[in-house]
Amino acid sequence: MRRLVWAAIAMVSGFGSAEAAVSGYYDSVEQVGAILGSSEVANAVHQAPIGAISNTGTRKDGAKEWTVRVQDCDLKVYLIPVLPEGPGKTTYQLDIPGVCR
Repeated sequence: MRRLVWAAIAMVSGFGSAEAAVSGYYDSVEQVGAILGSSEVANAVHQAPIGAISNTGTRKDGAKEWTVRVQDCDLKVYLIPVLPEGPGKTTYQLDIPGVCR
């Protein structure tokens, strides 16, 4: 009974919301994983080795901007948040407006 009361309090106070389900660290891990796991990013940098991946801001529409640095190019990658329908973590859809030349 005591656990049920605490669960109800947590849900009312917002601790059970999707936004609170994942820490900032794990959310950034999700974002970097989406970039590294993308064949579109690999093709956009022509399979070049990655020198760095940096969070470089937020686009006006809320998409998270990341820069993937390879030897001859800095590729901008945008991650659009996809919120879960219920409890769970936010995932990301990639928007890659260019390619390395």
